[in-house]
Amino acid sequence: MIILTTNVGNIEISLNKQKAPVTVRNFIQYCRDGFYNDTIFHRVIDGFMIQGGGHNEDLVEKPTRDPIVNEANRGLKNTIGTIAMARTEAPHSATAQFFINLADNDFLDYTATTNSGWGYTVFGNVTAGMDVVNHIAKVETTTTQGYEDVPCCPIIIQQVIINE
Repeated sequence: MIILTTNVGNIEISLNKQKAPVTVRNFIQYCRDGFYNDTIFHRVIDGFMIQGGGHNEDLVEKPTRDPIVNEANRGLKNTIGTIAMARTEAPHSATAQFFINLADNDFLDYTATTNSGWGYTVFGNVTAGMDVVNHIAKVETTTTQGYEDVPCCPIIIQQVIINE
């Protein structure tokens, strides 16, 4: 279990090592390295998802390790309360950023081994703190420094606790 300690409350996440082993190893390594400490949820879209794990409070993107393989074809779905890897349009481009689904986002699920069909790898789910996730979803957002849907008041991941 992972606990994201934020400035608005804690979010507990259970990881699925069986269905997303590469993604879980990658995420845990970033947690162990302290990478997520003092990063923000930089993209918040109510009714869709909250995204974080890559930018500091000044919206500077942190350097990451190499991308990992996309495991979205292993059966997990982007349903409400699940955590998945963010990526670019390239299917196998996920590094550190993640998002928590605020709805059943089946259009993000794997459908085929094509660029448009790969989907987004789900690797766990929120087990406690969904009230915190929903609070984050409702914060006022703005466009700043070329980024849209940025919370007006930063939502900071202060620390990540690993309970294995």
